[in-house]
Amino acid sequence: MDDKERDTIERRQALEDVLDRQVRPLLGAHGGGLTLLSMEEGIIRFRLTGACSGCPAASLTTETLIQTELTQALPWVRQAVLVQETSAALLDQARAILRQRRGTAGKA
Repeated sequence: MDDKERDTIERRQALEDVLDRQVRPLLGAHGGGLTLLSMEEGIIRFRLTGACSGCPAASLTTETLIQTELTQALPWVRQAVLVQETSAALLDQARAILRQRRGTAGKA
């Protein structure tokens, strides 16, 4: 393992520690969570989960809570970016509902 790989591992662990201590408990109090997606050149990409996923206040939560906590605790963090996307499981569920409706609509 070279120095760059070691540094990346150490930074990721420090990031996870801050998330576990300062961010995830606050999100959990609202029925939500956070999944870390990537960490590159000081830009942290994450997805909100649970009740926080798709919440209208997600952008505000990102700016006022997550980015503030991370940049204060970890000076190398430049930005926290919320990735909002529909999960594959939810898309599969929606497709199944549509297939079911099409099947029953054709029989009526």
